[in-house]
Amino acid sequence: MTDARSDTVSVVEQTHPVAAGGAVVGAHFLGRTAVLVLGEEALLLAEPKTEPRRVDVHAGAILASAGDGERVITGGDDGKVVATNVQGEMRTLAADAKHRWIDHLALGPDGAVAWSAGKTAFVQAKELREFEAPSTVGGLAFLPKGFRLAVAHYNGATLWFPNAPQATPEKLEWKGSHLGAAVSPDGRFLVTTMQEPMLHGWRLADGKHMRMSGYAARVTSLRWTAGGHWLATSGSTQLILWPFQTKDGPMGKQPRLLAPSEHRVQVVACHPRQEIVATSIQGMVRLDVMVRPADSKADNDHGWYVTLSGIIGDAVGAPRGDMPLWGSGSMTPMPNQPGQPGQLVPPGTTTGPGGTTPPGTTTAPGQLVTPPK
Repeated sequence: MTDARSDTVSVVEQTHPVAAGGAVVGAHFLGRTAVLVLGEEALLLAEPKTEPRRVDVHAGAILASAGDGERVITGGDDGKVVATNVQGEMRTLAADAKHRWIDHLALGPDGAVAWSAGKTAFVQAKELREFEAPSTVGGLAFLPKGFRLAVAHYNGATLWFPNAPQATPEKLEWKGSHLGAAVSPDGRFLVTTMQEPMLHGWRLADGKHMRMSGYAARVTSLRWTAGGHWLATSGSTQLILWPFQTKDGPMGKQPRLLAPSEHRVQVVACHPRQEIVATSIQGMVRLDVMVRPADSKADNDHGWYVTLSGIIGDAVGAPRGDMPLWGSGSMTPMPNQPGQPGQLVPPGTTTGPGGTTPPGTTTAPGQLVTPPK
């Protein structure tokens, strides 16, 4: 009998190592060119089967980066915002008059760029606009509808209309230090990371609060899966996925905990078109894929995420869990060890990040809570 897995393309065959020569703090793609953001001064532009090109863009540390497929925007401790294209051509978009660090960036519609320096958020579109936040800016995110920017800061977040300077910004309050911001692709939810090991969110239609807690460590990385159905996060020894398919988002729901490991997830990244999540843990990159039964309906989220492979240095670990036969809608079982990376987690699992969290408690993930007095 023919082994269906023999036709599967190896991950190793599709990858090649790049000697960065320094710490890599970000990665983006410009077409087929991978752009690696180094912690100090430079970008590396790496194309298949060619030597990477180094482009010096800052006179110091690179603190933030963002890409839109046409250019990579970087911010540094030299107070500059720089755009670099696939040819390695640079253009300085802004230079802070006070030489403050540029520590947050966000890209918006029609080529708009937002950045922050201290308590000030800037947006460059047709004109340069600025907004003074109540405290140091912790994160920036454009909303997908309308020209509006979410600014995270101490004790909450603010929704600002850069093209309507007379409009009063909308304040979303929650006590604590908010250090990052992410808006759902449909524009219904704003989620912030916090200094504490938790997330906080708002349903923007009515300002309802969402408290997503129970993490073992502070969440430093979060991304939306294709279509915005799930929010993937770091902060645990497992991949944490919060459900956002319904109008209530994760309110009253538990997250899914997948692909357990001995080490904490450090970075998550999501495929732009398919429900594939890459997770980086100590010494390994894993690919977790959503598998749906062939007879499931389009709006049924009761699929299972399984780990296909783990890349460890120059080697690729054997897949664990179930290997999907792409295009057939079926799965071929493979040996599985409970509690190992790649373990199949059935739908309906109700444990919270870092352990079991009884539903209905004040710290239940996704619980609808009221703002503090």
